[in-house]
Amino acid sequence: MQTAAVRLDGLTLAIHGTTILHGLDMALHPGRITALVGESGSGKSLTALALMGLLPDGAQLGGHIDMAGRDLTQLAEADWLGLRGTEVGMIFQEPMTALNPVQSIGAQVSETLRLTGTDRAEARRIARDRLDRVGLSAIGLDRYPHQLSGGQRQRVCIAMALARHPKVLIADEPTTALDVTTQAQILDLLADLARDEGVALLLITHDLGVVARVADDVAVLEKGQIVETGATEALFRARAHPYTRALLAASQPAPRATRAPGGETMLEARGVTRLYGKVRAVDGVDLTLRAGEALGLVGGSGCGKSTLTRALLGLEDMHAGSIRLAGHPGGTAMARTDRARISVVFQDPYGSFNPRWNVTRIVAEPFHLTGRPDDWRARVAEALVQVGLGAEALDRYPHEFSGGQRQRIAIARALVTAPSVLVLDEAVSALDVRVRAQVLALLADLQDRLRLAYLFIGHDISVVRALCDRVMVMEAGRIVEEGPIAQVFDAPRSEAAQALVAATPRIPDAWLEESG
Repeated sequence: MQTAAVRLDGLTLAIHGTTILHGLDMALHPGRITALVGESGSGKSLTALALMGLLPDGAQLGGHIDMAGRDLTQLAEADWLGLRGTEVGMIFQEPMTALNPVQSIGAQVSETLRLTGTDRAEARRIARDRLDRVGLSAIGLDRYPHQLSGGQRQRVCIAMALARHPKVLIADEPTTALDVTTQAQILDLLADLARDEGVALLLITHDLGVVARVADDVAVLEKGQIVETGATEALFRARAHPYTRALLAASQPAPRATRAPGGETMLEARGVTRLYGKVRAVDGVDLTLRAGEALGLVGGSGCGKSTLTRALLGLEDMHAGSIRLAGHPGGTAMARTDRARISVVFQDPYGSFNPRWNVTRIVAEPFHLTGRPDDWRARVAEALVQVGLGAEALDRYPHEFSGGQRQRIAIARALVTAPSVLVLDEAVSALDVRVRAQVLALLADLQDRLRLAYLFIGHDISVVRALCDRVMVMEAGRIVEEGPIAQVFDAPRSEAAQALVAATPRIPDAWLEESG
């Protein structure tokens, strides 16, 4: 194997006296992809920030980060300014927040080149070359981020990171917000770039299916310590450490047991159509959801899922069709008090909370639809108990909770008005595998106890299998296939469903059959 592009030797990190990383040993090699996996709070992102020299104030590094004989832990900020982009680059999770909305993509890709003295014409030529390299040859340099899709924006971020041909590239959850087909394209692109250009790629992810698809090597991080390392297939087959076994078990949620359909119709849509100019974003969609049933809605970016969901929630006008909610008029025609019958849980709970509000006020927020009942405080406390949180949470603030706890608070807020229908919009995609398993178990338990009807919008087929009874596949505004989960995913008939199944990253069954 080639000499390592960068090597961590006993790396430690403490912030304001609290030790976060405990003696990490890891090597990144040219042309190879190393995955760093572990739960939220294990230290993955801080490891990446240490490699970029972007640690917060109060951080103290120990040990060594060796790059071509130079110890990066000893660099001053002025030295880091010349290193970032040239020696080490980074791709962040959310491209829309990583990009400047008022600068063209050409200006952003060429920015690091201009800062190092490259003239404008040459910088634009290199920017054009880098955008071509990441598959954006048809996109002009003068386009802006909002004019691109999520996958295209992530490709721009990759082009920015590669503008000065760094030796090491760090990708921090680069595909979490993308649908599976776009995710597969980005992962294949990263793998090609690493091998064709000899880049040492550190991939930070909680998706072990992604690791199995592209990583050559894996390092498993638990509470700031690397507990297991090795070649990907060998490590997954052996899974020698209990923590590795726990992560792998949580990453494979069991499919939901087949249940007989039935129950009162809670949500019904007929011929729902929504136009944007001449584009039919939603084109004649029919949907039926019964009490106690979980219906999955899947499809690629731009297929119309979000527009349909907004119409069902009464946030988007229809040009044709009808919606009924528990027998009452739905959509934008629903009465104010009827809006309490349908609630939504979003992908990012922290982004949907007011950080200045405590949990009591956050969970009570939906009462503005119905007016606060006399027993509203008791109902807030009851909703928190339903999701496994106690009264001690009432006076705390969002930043005081973990990601999984925040999602439980979001679910409590959705439940406080006793809705009939719960819309789960990518509600577990931002969670690590063990927290995701806990939230999925909670959702299944709540549904069984409260007879809730779930509409689950997602792109992870294993999660849809674990929670849903039926699934609808959407493409170009239409439902192109629907049926029981096993029928659609095990023997997909439509090209859209076949593409989703093929693009979903998964751990080969043979890797999991060997005894650990």
